[in-house]
Amino acid sequence: MTPAEEHRRIAGVFSDRVRGTRDWDAPAPVDGWAARDVVRHLVTWFPGFLKAGAGIELPAGDVDADPVAAWQVHADGVQELLDDPATAELTFSDPHTGDLPLAQAIDRFYTADVFMHTWDLARATGQDERLDPEKCRELLRGMEPIEELIRASGQYGPRVDVPEGSDVQTRLLGFIGRDPLG
Repeated sequence: MTPAEEHRRIAGVFSDRVRGTRDWDAPAPVDGWAARDVVRHLVTWFPGFLKAGAGIELPAGDVDADPVAAWQVHADGVQELLDDPATAELTFSDPHTGDLPLAQAIDRFYTADVFMHTWDLARATGQDERLDPEKCRELLRGMEPIEELIRASGQYGPRVDVPEGSDVQTRLLGFIGRDPLG
């Protein structure tokens, strides 16, 4: 699957959870966050990352005024960028990641984040929490060998122990610091 196709699929599921949210102040499973903050996180960190690494600015909405519209403007902007054939020629540069094709950087850092935060929003708002098991397996397989680096980044909480034999979604969530059983 291309980065554009993967984003369309993953952002589509997240969009369904955004549109299904009825209480934006519901507590999320990230300490100190409400449902609105899950959306706020995604629409605020990535534009700065993209601008710093590729000089590209995304359109923005106001999460406080309308989280659904803010997410849609943001997701559409990312999808438009990925669908643009010129993106294949662009490079993302960052001292921590080095130079990467832009679409690959978006897929690796941003689309994966949308995928994992889909569970956070679903859990906060009582919606379907199921994640694609193959994507869970892919992410877990990629992150486990670099666990020390991931923990040092401050972007993930401490690993949460889950019962032996847990399904791959439960293992991924525990790995990224979520309590999927709580």
